[in-house]
Amino acid sequence: MEEYGRFVDWDKMDAGAQSQEAKELSCGELQELKQLARQGYWAKSHALRAKAYQRLIGGIPCRTVTPDAGVYRDIVGKIVGRRGGGALPLPEFVDDSLVPTYCLNAEGVGAVRKIILCVANQFPDISFCPALPSVTALLLHYSRDEAECFEQVCRILACNDPSRRLIDQTFLAFESSCMTFGDLVNKYCQAAHKLMVAVSEDVLQVYSDWQRWLFGELPMPYVARVFDVFLVEGYKVLYRVALALLKFFHKVRGGRPLAAESVQQDIRAFVRDIGSAVSPERLLEKAFAIRLLSRKEIQLLQLANEKALQRKGITVKHKSVASPQRQNVHLAVHAENFKSEIVSVKEMRDIWSWIPERFALCQPLLLFTTSEHGCSLSRFYSHSEGHEPTLLLIKTTAKEVCGAYLSTDWSARRRGGNKLSFFGTGECFVFRLQPEVERYEWVIIRHPELASAGPEAENHSSAAAASRLPSSSGPAEPSDRLSPFLSARHFNLPSKTASMFMAGSSECIIIGGGDGQALYLDADLNHGRTSHCNTFNNQPLCSESFQISVLEVWGFRDTMNG
Repeated sequence: MEEYGRFVDWDKMDAGAQSQEAKELSCGELQELKQLARQGYWAKSHALRAKAYQRLIGGIPCRTVTPDAGVYRDIVGKIVGRRGGGALPLPEFVDDSLVPTYCLNAEGVGAVRKIILCVANQFPDISFCPALPSVTALLLHYSRDEAECFEQVCRILACNDPSRRLIDQTFLAFESSCMTFGDLVNKYCQAAHKLMVAVSEDVLQVYSDWQRWLFGELPMPYVARVFDVFLVEGYKVLYRVALALLKFFHKVRGGRPLAAESVQQDIRAFVRDIGSAVSPERLLEKAFAIRLLSRKEIQLLQLANEKALQRKGITVKHKSVASPQRQNVHLAVHAENFKSEIVSVKEMRDIWSWIPERFALCQPLLLFTTSEHGCSLSRFYSHSEGHEPTLLLIKTTAKEVCGAYLSTDWSARRRGGNKLSFFGTGECFVFRLQPEVERYEWVIIRHPELASAGPEAENHSSAAAASRLPSSSGPAEPSDRLSPFLSARHFNLPSKTASMFMAGSSECIIIGGGDGQALYLDADLNHGRTSHCNTFNNQPLCSESFQISVLEVWGFRDTMNG
């Protein structure tokens, strides 16, 4: 144990990890490593975990020239000089992140800063890496000396496997990961998401803390267990654990009043004191109990969010307030510029919290309203076409309010010629705001056989065509639903029947959502009706047959590029 305990304050270390029993890391198969990591096998022995880290990090595919322990011994004196570790400034790319001490002794606390400065010297391409101090501090517990810890950190940073994401090293990657986490919370933690929306005007600002929860606030026994699995299974583990933390926070603190200005601090405090509520085993169990969350889904969301940020020119963090770029890219609906006859600013912010994060960077732009443009369907199309996505809002004469998020430009309806054909993607959803708030998303993935109804459904001219989507079994949990980002092709579902979300002709509009909910609007935009399934005991969007008081179509204005 002493071989790997030079930097450890054993009075702070978990007693269960101080076993001196000799253990060897004998397995090599990925499946067995995964099982041991999830079960916490390496947590039983400090030396065993150190050997496991050496082996796992040593197996990371890296750049041809990756700094090693010898490089550290050559450069540390030149970079650090005679200054003590505690007085060393951190590089800007760690963004003033916390440097957790965990269970390090005084020598270890100073060594972390020395290692980070040497890493910065060898990796000039790193522009933003707030997780680095925590990763360095954690690895130092299981290193023989500073040089060995430096080498392990460098191997993690130098990973060149395009399919293996480890630590974010640019502001673009970090910011898109925060947006991706927001998308995942929106999908897999709906109860917690509703709470965040209720207490915060900018939920993405809350979710931008997700890596800090893991790498900064989480106690040593927990972050080590997470890191065990992370080294075996990769980046998706971090998302899963952060989602689990938010679920537990909602369960434990959800009944207490939360203020908008303190919700971030409340979550951080909960994570710091998580030992009083949840064990490491229970945390990981909850994380891996989230169904249908896949590496493919995360990669697709990450790519889409990165592209959205790049289009807006958001690739680096600007320190200057006078900079033409915004320091804070997380936008909410601006009250001073928003006017609607159907929804309030608060209600529009609720809707904005449901849309994919890459579009939450935009502001709502009114494209069409029956109050100003009349009730012509052709005029509806002419004002809406050329905008993707769009938001449809309807207020009925009975004061009901419902709507739909539409992922595809209405011009796509022309692809079917004069035939009414469905288009759009699984990102579409319908929702109700009055009398109660409810969102309905795609649930077909729970019963793929429902997608084999046959191509003739495309020619169906009523909302019943869209209502084939509900599950036929009992109530669906939010985690049982497929993220709306994924289209049918990723699951080998027949695209003609699995993507029936929007349809339009000169005679009607049909919008199909999840849980069997669907909207049908006639040609004069005065009347409509809904189709819904009762298997979930859901309330319909609005009256089965209704009269429209006001209809609005909103686009998404890119405020970052004017």
